[in-house]
Amino acid sequence: MGTTTTLSQKTIEIVKATVPVLEQHGEQITKWFYQSMLSNHPELLNIFNHANQKQGRQQRALAAAVYAAAKYIDQLEAILPVVEQIAHKHRSLGIKPEHYPIVGKHLLLAIKAVLKEAATDEIINAWEEAYQAIADVFIKVEAQLYEEAASKRGGWKDFRRFIVQKKVKESDVITSFYFVPEDGGEISEYLPGQYVSVKVSIPGEKYTHIRQYSLSDAPGKGYYRISVKREAATADKPAGIVSNYLHDHVQEGDVLELSAPAGVFTLDMSKETPVVLISGGVGITPLFSMASTIASRQPNRQVTFIHAAVNGNVHAFDQDLRRLAEHPSFSYHVCYQSPSEEDRKHPYFGKEGFIDLPWIQSVVSNKEADFYFCGPIPFMKTVYHALKEWGVSDENIHYEFFGPAGDLTK
Repeated sequence: MGTTTTLSQKTIEIVKATVPVLEQHGEQITKWFYQSMLSNHPELLNIFNHANQKQGRQQRALAAAVYAAAKYIDQLEAILPVVEQIAHKHRSLGIKPEHYPIVGKHLLLAIKAVLKEAATDEIINAWEEAYQAIADVFIKVEAQLYEEAASKRGGWKDFRRFIVQKKVKESDVITSFYFVPEDGGEISEYLPGQYVSVKVSIPGEKYTHIRQYSLSDAPGKGYYRISVKREAATADKPAGIVSNYLHDHVQEGDVLELSAPAGVFTLDMSKETPVVLISGGVGITPLFSMASTIASRQPNRQVTFIHAAVNGNVHAFDQDLRRLAEHPSFSYHVCYQSPSEEDRKHPYFGKEGFIDLPWIQSVVSNKEADFYFCGPIPFMKTVYHALKEWGVSDENIHYEFFGPAGDLTK
């Protein structure tokens, strides 16, 4: 993956030398950047997740991505996995080449505003060139993804109208929505673990809202299914606008717009190696898709499914997983933080409290398996550190963040 913009050695040196300073002020810069860009280009609020803005997650993710790219400005191939992950999100949101100059302009203004006189003309010019090189790479990768999505059998570009065929309550907090295309045409296949973007226009809201939800069923069934957790208000954040709208107002027969499936957190079906799927809360959605796909397409592949939830009332897909566990190659284990007396009678209940390494080792015999996990960030950090402590190799550890990427290593 070369860049289409050739940078001078001097530019490369300046950019690399300034990365530590910018990292230090990273969130301040990206906060200024978003405020300035969105006040000058409010139409971009139709694309960006407002909640992630308010919580600072978007700012942290952008800062991390830009500085990683700058650090490897002379060998962008090194960050290709990060580029691909972000490019998939951009394609599913409808980010286009014309958005990149807007971002570049406001990023440079933000660097100037925060660093003040330390941001010399030489530094700003070097960063302008570097940003163009980084943008070229993203534009190129995203163009390829748009082309792939549109050229697939049953595929499309941008958004397509889908009818809610069925709405099913899976637990006290999670509801599934089954979608079929309004035009009656085919829909493209997807890989277990991928997601779609759902675009909604909520009455009383000035801008459209786009959210990404994992596809929660095995592919090839003629519909797309997402399973959405109702995000209630907490002390730290307000109630989820989109999740509550879907739960309370979207009914069978309604029409919503969906992007074609996207995402790089996918089950490797070229392998027959044992798989361990570890989910926390609504993180079960992509992993259930993986489990049901293996059950139908690789029935002899060893699967260990571990799910952590507060209790049985908020545990989605339990009956489905019990059915899968009847197969000799599938084992199922449940960890409840605060189990009820009824929960303790669950045939696969194995632990009270939180997942930890000793318990994982007690139910997983093979650390050479492929481990896939997803859930709230504290849960993911716990699982990641447990697997690292056990000595599971990096190439066997696969995970997905819901929302902007974070860092599990800290």
